[in-house]
Amino acid sequence: MELAYIPSPSSGVLYLGPVPLRGYAFCIIIGVFVAVWLGNKRWVARGGRAGTVADIAVWAVPFGLIGGRLYHVITDYQLYFSEGRDWVDAFKIWEGGLGIWGAIAFGALGAWIGCRRRGIALPAYADAVAPGIAFAQAIGRWGNWFNQELYGRSTDLPWAVEITSSSDGRVPGTYHPTFLYESLWCIGVALLVIWADRRFRLGHGRAFALYVAAYCAGRFWIEYMRVDEAHEILGLRLNNWTSVLVFLLAVLYIVLSARKRPGREDVVEPGASGGSDDSAAASGEAGAAEKDEEDAPSDASPAKDGSGDSEESRNGAGSAKKG
Repeated sequence: MELAYIPSPSSGVLYLGPVPLRGYAFCIIIGVFVAVWLGNKRWVARGGRAGTVADIAVWAVPFGLIGGRLYHVITDYQLYFSEGRDWVDAFKIWEGGLGIWGAIAFGALGAWIGCRRRGIALPAYADAVAPGIAFAQAIGRWGNWFNQELYGRSTDLPWAVEITSSSDGRVPGTYHPTFLYESLWCIGVALLVIWADRRFRLGHGRAFALYVAAYCAGRFWIEYMRVDEAHEILGLRLNNWTSVLVFLLAVLYIVLSARKRPGREDVVEPGASGGSDDSAAASGEAGAAEKDEEDAPSDASPAKDGSGDSEESRNGAGSAKKG
């Protein structure tokens, strides 16, 4: 008998009066807002304009959702296109099923389009939003809790999650809450990237690559604990192999990028920080020049001799003596 466990909600839908609000969608929406908010703060701190992150997110978020859903449907096609299944369910994104690999890949494509329209380099933008994406994943994983999905092996640990649904092959019981493990891991990844970015001044996409590598390291062991149906290659789940491959690519990028382009970008958004700083410097120089001109004697000022009398005074004195 379990003395403690994490109860699952009886329903994945919350109601605000007559308006249904699905828990999975709610978590995704909150995660997006957190990612944009934090990304904007980091972008401005690096010299970009406020609002740029949100403008580019208008492209990145829809692309990411589409890519995440496509990856899930393609890699788990049997859930939608096998005998007895309804292919229309492939479009029911609110019921869960977003593959992070597809979300990142297509989200990056959308971000690239948005950055290109603003004349911004994608790596700089990716560095700014990387911790926010990790926090968004941490929040989004709780959507799996609402849907009673993506849990691990059976366990009687005090933090086990109770599964009460018996649909889609579920067996009621208590299991490892892999959604919780991944949520906590993503929070750690976000804090790691923030610390490393401040400590080593990561630039040219290396902060984003660190986020990818750190996430993959955690996703590997968390994925290994899951018991839901998945395709396997040589005894490992497909997402395990994907984690290994993406981890190696991210580490390789960090190494090569650090050698080719060390340091951090001086200007991340044309006409923002760099332009403002240059204008401020120019204004300062102009002000100093004006001050020097004010302090210098004017050509129109009367010339003075060594005695301090002006030429007009001497002329006036001469006229008075002559009269």
